[in-house]
Amino acid sequence: MKKLITLLLALVLVLGTTVGCGKKEETPNTEVPNDGAKKVEIGVSIANFDDTFLTNVMDGMKAIAAENPNINLEFVDAKEDMGKQMDQVENFAIQQKDAIIVVPVDTSAAGPLTSAAVDAGIPIVYVNRNPGNLPQGAYYVGSDSIVAGRLQMEFLAEKLGGEGNYAILMGKLDNEASLQRTAGNKEINEQFPGIKLLDEQTGQWQRTEGMRITEDWVNKFGDDLNAILANNDDMGLGAIQALKDSGRTDVIVLGVDATADAVAAVEAGDMAATVFQNAKGQGGGAIDAAFKAATGVAVDQEVWIPYELITPENIGDYK
Repeated sequence: MKKLITLLLALVLVLGTTVGCGKKEETPNTEVPNDGAKKVEIGVSIANFDDTFLTNVMDGMKAIAAENPNINLEFVDAKEDMGKQMDQVENFAIQQKDAIIVVPVDTSAAGPLTSAAVDAGIPIVYVNRNPGNLPQGAYYVGSDSIVAGRLQMEFLAEKLGGEGNYAILMGKLDNEASLQRTAGNKEINEQFPGIKLLDEQTGQWQRTEGMRITEDWVNKFGDDLNAILANNDDMGLGAIQALKDSGRTDVIVLGVDATADAVAAVEAGDMAATVFQNAKGQGGGAIDAAFKAATGVAVDQEVWIPYELITPENIGDYK
């Protein structure tokens, strides 16, 4: 984690050239002026304040904003309600925010959110969950979700020696991250015909659902269940608890996000590995993009924050 935190600290917010969406720029070498200039007002709608990873994303936003007094953030919780999130974005537009940041409840239904902002002449930055097909004036900061799924399955294939059975705990089925991580699992699985997918079910990103589904799988598949790939850490941690309650210590569990609980579980040997998704990097990157777009600075339309596999061998780098 310390490597990417160092990268985060290198993010700077600048004033200068006109907004664009071309190729990646060199990092500017000037900082946001702390000269009492008018604050840039940014409205932030988060899909769910109770989500562990999204809390870390917000922390990344707050950390960057705290270093730049010309930025003022207003956070609102959509509570996994797409209608509520639409109202929030429309209210930000009516308030004439300088920029809007959104972690969408439903990436497949984000079009009206984009239109509400862009039609009002306000840049909108999506973070963590990518709606895709964004028009001019709309941006995305996040990680390429299919890579997380590939990293999981590559690790599992080696761990199983190319033979075994697994199940997938998916996130919400209307989220791009859930679909792409699962696609990454299956893409790599095609290279290993001896590894079979027993089942895939949505745990809604929730630890309790991951636990419930895993209890069902243990009863249904018994010793045939060798591994579980979870689209996020919370579901994976729920699976681990269900396995412990069932007396199963032989099932390999992998997660995504590298939350504090998951890193501790890897260190303890309960979780085989997790994929580090840099929450603070995504949150800080979203503030960077929103500020630039709001102040007329060139910004890439898509900013990608890399994933990294965390195993017992390298866990010391992420504590």
